[in-house]
Amino acid sequence: MDFLLSGLAACGACVFTNPLEVVKTRMQLQGELQAPGSYQRHYRNVFHAFITIGKVDGLAALQKGLAPALIYQFLMNGIRLGTYGLAESRGYLHTAEGTHSPARSAAAGALAGVLGAYLGSPIYMGMFQALTQIGQKHGLVGLWRGSLGCLPRVIVGSSTQLCTFSSTKDLITQWEVFPSQSWKAALAAAMVSGIVVVLAMTPFDVASTRLYNQPTDAGGKGLMYRGILDALLQTARTEGIFGMYKGIGASYFRLGPHTILSLFFWDQLRSIYYKYTK
Repeated sequence: MDFLLSGLAACGACVFTNPLEVVKTRMQLQGELQAPGSYQRHYRNVFHAFITIGKVDGLAALQKGLAPALIYQFLMNGIRLGTYGLAESRGYLHTAEGTHSPARSAAAGALAGVLGAYLGSPIYMGMFQALTQIGQKHGLVGLWRGSLGCLPRVIVGSSTQLCTFSSTKDLITQWEVFPSQSWKAALAAAMVSGIVVVLAMTPFDVASTRLYNQPTDAGGKGLMYRGILDALLQTARTEGIFGMYKGIGASYFRLGPHTILSLFFWDQLRSIYYKYTK
């Protein structure tokens, strides 16, 4: 049941944040490996990107890829949050004294993130016809093209997100900032987690997006980057340190609300479930 509730929570958040994912991806691919000022900027900022995409491609373009995104979120975050939830409910995230352990929480979050991201990677590549085309062109292994590049991003993001959420919620509960069992504690913890995870994930997010979108040779090997480290180094060398944080505004507007909504929905669904099953 933990896995089902986790998947539903992620899908609920995805419906609201998918347009931000579209904007974020387009901004991150803008001016790829070109020096600042040497290319035309189609999108000046997040709001301009929204207006431009809606005007040029139509409002439906802002929900492009929603179906595979929902499947990916249900599978990836269902596994990720479900695994973490099981570890939490069985006491693996607490010390012998019963206190919350940030180190264990971070390790469990990283492991859960790896499981969810690796299994969900083929869905991230596309859906149905796209999966068939990728499989025919590059073979079964092609469905996981770029997945290794995604793993560092997910390890950092998942461990940071879940550790920050659990630790912050634990502190808020200890300090009695809100009444016992209040939904406000989960919401506040999710908001803190949203800020931290964006700062940690954006460089990896930029590199991961570019790894997935780079052209490939006949054997499916990327033509622009050798891997996640090479993508990060090339981006920093060509576009500067700020190139690694390209689209951070869009990243926050997407990852921030998605983190807040998914963790809040996840926490509340679990609370309701445990309340009526015990």
